[in-house]
Amino acid sequence: MTRSHHALRLLAEQSITKAGLCLSDFAALEALLHKGPLTISAIQEKVLLASGSMTAAIDRLEQRGLVVRKSTSSDRRARVVELTQEGQRVAAEYFDKHASDLEDLMSVLSASEKRQLYASLKKLGLLAAQKLRGFRQPVQK
Repeated sequence: MTRSHHALRLLAEQSITKAGLCLSDFAALEALLHKGPLTISAIQEKVLLASGSMTAAIDRLEQRGLVVRKSTSSDRRARVVELTQEGQRVAAEYFDKHASDLEDLMSVLSASEKRQLYASLKKLGLLAAQKLRGFRQPVQK
């Protein structure tokens, strides 16, 4: 399982880096593309990156003109990150290419195998997440 994960992760990362982005930048763009404007902390929760890494990614994307930070009317302290028009175009183009690369990789599996793999990984992931939550619970005295 570890070897398979490692090889698949490297191929997925190569797909992203060929587009000229690092993994954290791509993850932030993808979250904004599919979820719309979000705070940095909301993006961080979606892509599972550390706060400093996420801020650095947003800084890089902002410097490239792909995102802007805006104040919200409900909380002037909160800043929402939003794709620019160019960011929308780039994010959609990069995501479509990445999805195509992953589809090519998955073409070795039949439709039935893909459904079974998805169901099995989801089941395994949910159990692992449940066990992790159990480890994080404070000890009751």
